[in-house]
Amino acid sequence: MCPTMSEKMLKFVEIGQQNPPKRGEFERKEDFNEIYEEFINEKAREQSSRCSQCGVPFCQVHCPLSNNIPDWLKLLAEGRKEEAYKLSQSTNNMPEVCGRICPQDRLCEGNCVIEQSGHGTVTIGSIEKFITETAWENGWVKPIKVKNEINQSIGIIGSGPAGLACGEELRKKGYQVTIYDRYDRAGGLLIYGIPNFKLEKHVVERRIKLLKEGGINFVLNFEIGKDATLKQLREKHDAILIATGVYKAREVELPGNDLSNIFPAMEFLTVSNKKGLGDKVEIFDNGTLNAEGKDVVVIGGGDTAMDCLRTSVRQNAKSVKCLYRRDKENMPGSAREVANAEEEGIEFLWLSNPKEFRGTNKVESVLADRMILAEPDESGRSRPIVKENSEFEVKADLVIKALGFDPEELPKLFDEEKLQVSKWGTIKADFETMETTVPGVFAAGDIVRGASLVVWAIKDGRDASISIHNYLMSKEKRKVA
Repeated sequence: MCPTMSEKMLKFVEIGQQNPPKRGEFERKEDFNEIYEEFINEKAREQSSRCSQCGVPFCQVHCPLSNNIPDWLKLLAEGRKEEAYKLSQSTNNMPEVCGRICPQDRLCEGNCVIEQSGHGTVTIGSIEKFITETAWENGWVKPIKVKNEINQSIGIIGSGPAGLACGEELRKKGYQVTIYDRYDRAGGLLIYGIPNFKLEKHVVERRIKLLKEGGINFVLNFEIGKDATLKQLREKHDAILIATGVYKAREVELPGNDLSNIFPAMEFLTVSNKKGLGDKVEIFDNGTLNAEGKDVVVIGGGDTAMDCLRTSVRQNAKSVKCLYRRDKENMPGSAREVANAEEEGIEFLWLSNPKEFRGTNKVESVLADRMILAEPDESGRSRPIVKENSEFEVKADLVIKALGFDPEELPKLFDEEKLQVSKWGTIKADFETMETTVPGVFAAGDIVRGASLVVWAIKDGRDASISIHNYLMSKEKRKVA
């Protein structure tokens, strides 16, 4: 083994795993700021040097973007920070976002070889965040500079991670890119769906600003089907990408569903994020969708449920409880997020399933059953069944349903009959080309794969940019022929 490698890397035996400092739970419950501090330079280099530089890097294999993780860890350990950043951003349009919100414990870090051998994973996410923040501070993050402008335009519907990633990649090639969004700010889920304590909004806003400086045009407060049909947009652009995400709340039909003060998770989070951005939000200001002083019950066990629980604590709720029908080991959410929620005083009622909302006009309590776990279902997780005569009641002034998301009825909303959807309501797109049943219209992200991770949306957006480029190139060739 070369001396340089042994001097700089493979230090996991002598150096233990260390995360950046985490703010104490009492302090962090008082605000919406991110809970993890930054690594300082020497600590980031030290932790990078723990990487074992495996022959088969399972961290990279289990990253949807196939990020060159061992390579940029080595560069950082050697003090080559700018090179580390350039390599990191070559496969990822938003490394500063992924470093903060990716469930690393399920992806890269969870599959780290030294983690499997009992030495504790390399803290990849925190290092990725450090590298990118260092790049922003030093002015290494530059707007797109187009060498040759192409006189073809692409319209992208949705400014979430898939739309932004696709738009950036196409703009780099010289295409004219316009991104449409129904909201008043670009960023989609990154702005309105993820709380500040996980992703502060200035992180997203500076990225949007950079894309604007690179020549991407954003049209906001623009709804397809209302302000223009998909057909009209197709006439305006040479190709279209649908990257709307999935926002329709998945429902649970229970007695008492019509009582007031029962809300879907995304409405609760959007209102909270708008307040954090300084907007006037009447439903919050009048106390309706504000957890302050209330007994809050959140139904669900994914990351969105954790976001709602932890937001409620920061809004000074009287009590915050999570009802989840399986046990802790079978939760779909990140184990790290569950641990953060527990530290912040949230009570988890495991193996509990709601059966009725009770109250006169407003919800006053939730009636639930205790559950027991049976044989695994098709998802591989243990199937919950009701335990006989086990019902119990939980006091609730505010109930938030975080049961997942389904697609909206896009063919109807877009006024486009030819746009076919799957039995789940997601858009049907060719597996390889990502083209929909409407020629020249592509689709990427959650609207194709269903509710998923931001990192998968970025991957899909990047892949869609390649397909759109190939489509437009072949279109030009046909014109010449």
